[in-house]
Amino acid sequence: MILHTNYLTAITMMNDKSVDLVMTDPPYKVISGGNKSPGRPVGILSENDGKIFEHNDVDMEVAFKEMYRVLKDDAHIYIMTNFLNMRKFCDLMEKAGFKIHNLLVWEKNNCTPNRWYMKNCEYTIFARKGKAKTINLPGSKTVHQFDNIIGNKNHPTEKPVELIKFYIENSTNEGDIVLDPFMGGGSCAVACRDTKREFIGFEIDPKHFNTTKERLEMKTLENLL
Repeated sequence: MILHTNYLTAITMMNDKSVDLVMTDPPYKVISGGNKSPGRPVGILSENDGKIFEHNDVDMEVAFKEMYRVLKDDAHIYIMTNFLNMRKFCDLMEKAGFKIHNLLVWEKNNCTPNRWYMKNCEYTIFARKGKAKTINLPGSKTVHQFDNIIGNKNHPTEKPVELIKFYIENSTNEGDIVLDPFMGGGSCAVACRDTKREFIGFEIDPKHFNTTKERLEMKTLENLL
């Protein structure tokens, strides 16, 4: 199920302890961009406002409280973030009741321009609600390599479906319900379709919502051919 709506409008209508996993890449502040200053590398940001999306301002304290409420006991949550927001997110997650398990590192095949070391990885906070539960593949490493999407992306910060599948398959079983409150271009939705998980996703931007809808319809069509 995917809904074109503000995440808060939808998630507050969900029942307590109703999903088996939360897997999301929320909008967050990034290092200011701008391409006019001497010596500044060209990056994803064209302005110095620290924002990539129109709907970038989300009260993550409220968001984490709601995610905690709808997540089942003894279940996992994966929150993608950058270094700038990592400490804040960890603090807010613990305040909401989550227990931090680990920091996962996605090593990409490309780098993001930066004057203080080129960034070739991204981070995922791996946490739990309730008692600790072993992942399905305990031999998995904290640093994992998946090729980034280069060129024609479905979303400015689109993540590889294989990366999302890696997380989902480690923390759920077929038929489980996965929630992505900030659906973006739909990589999590496609990953759930591919791994036979049920999916619930929200996206406020009509363009990105329609992109996800089209990707899911295309996948369905491919399955019929």
